[in-house]
Amino acid sequence: MNAQAGESAEDRDWRLQAQLLGEQPGGVLRELVGRLRQPDVVKEVEARVPHDVVVTHDGAQLFAYAADQSTLSQARRAIEAALGERGAEADVRVSRWDEELDRWLQVDPPPSADARRERERERRDAQTIETRTLVASSGKLVRGEFEQTMRAWAQRLGIDCAIVEHPHLLSTQVAFTVTGPRGKLQEFARGLSKEEWATTRTETWVMTSPL
Repeated sequence: MNAQAGESAEDRDWRLQAQLLGEQPGGVLRELVGRLRQPDVVKEVEARVPHDVVVTHDGAQLFAYAADQSTLSQARRAIEAALGERGAEADVRVSRWDEELDRWLQVDPPPSADARRERERERRDAQTIETRTLVASSGKLVRGEFEQTMRAWAQRLGIDCAIVEHPHLLSTQVAFTVTGPRGKLQEFARGLSKEEWATTRTETWVMTSPL
């Protein structure tokens, strides 16, 4: 549930981001950006990098994802060589996924002193213990499965989770009281929102199925 769509591949914790720079001689930038919009260019770059590296692009940015730093370093050399052959320059940054903060953290170039202090503040904030009650909608037909899924997700996150029985709740609502580090509760809340949408779609399909 914590994967960010379009940004990272499962179990790939290292990311390279290459931002093509400026208007370069001969319209190299425009040519590269135009070619990056074509699938064959990504395949060309992929052919140069290790097989377990995922390469994607977004406009004038090229991304590569790998499971470890060593593999990403190999990919970086291949990508920089490919760009260099075309006379292109790029601002290359390497980041690592931080499970606790649930976002990419830049490691190369190293962050500034102010950025490091801000990270530490965010980390302390994420570790603050809180208790929240979250309410979500769930169809009657899939409520049991919905509750089981969220309990399992809470266990995976290492937080306490209890189902709230409240007379004012509708029969299609489920309330969860969760206790744990603030960062993990935020991750639980995001997962709850996604699961709520998924179960709504599932019950709609069950109710409209000819079977």
